[in-house]
Amino acid sequence: MKKDDCIFCKIAAGEIPAAKVHEDETVVAFEDADPMMPVHVLVIPKDHYDNIADDIPDATMASMLRAVGTVADIKGVRDSGFRIIANTGDDACQSVHHVHLHVLGGAQMNDGDPCAR
Repeated sequence: MKKDDCIFCKIAAGEIPAAKVHEDETVVAFEDADPMMPVHVLVIPKDHYDNIADDIPDATMASMLRAVGTVADIKGVRDSGFRIIANTGDDACQSVHHVHLHVLGGAQMNDGDPCAR
């Protein structure tokens, strides 16, 4: 399913260009347009779900998590470490209401770093 006014749905459909890092039949991973770390990649499902608390099929969640590992390998942060963040809802600063995982890394992070919007 696709939501016509969703920018991430348009990126997933190839209607809006993005610097893709990885793509398979279920997910797309692309560089964040306003990165907060040297590595800042977003992993999204091609189908639209508003946030991670939606009734997302297990297979879709599994694909998203596998893509995180693939992104970590491609970006060279698997061994040095990386962070995964899923902002959920307005109070958590979810700016695009299409579920997405932020994959952040490439530099030392401190415990209190607000590393994603």
